[in-house]
Amino acid sequence: MPLIQITMGSGRSDEQKRELLAAVTRAAQESTGTPLSAVRAWIVEVPAAELMIAGETLAERQAAGQGH
Repeated sequence: MPLIQITMGSGRSDEQKRELLAAVTRAAQESTGTPLSAVRAWIVEVPAAELMIAGETLAERQAAGQGH
């Protein structure tokens, strides 16, 4: 049973997260032959103030219009 954890910065919509999880789930099923019902995937969101990219927090980058 594939167990897939995606860790990413917060700020995506529920629909974006659902699409990502669906795509990853399908990819795992197709590449491993595991039944779709046995694939598990979830997202762990890191608050924007707690994720650093190139010396700036994601919150700072978002405020500057640089986004994710």
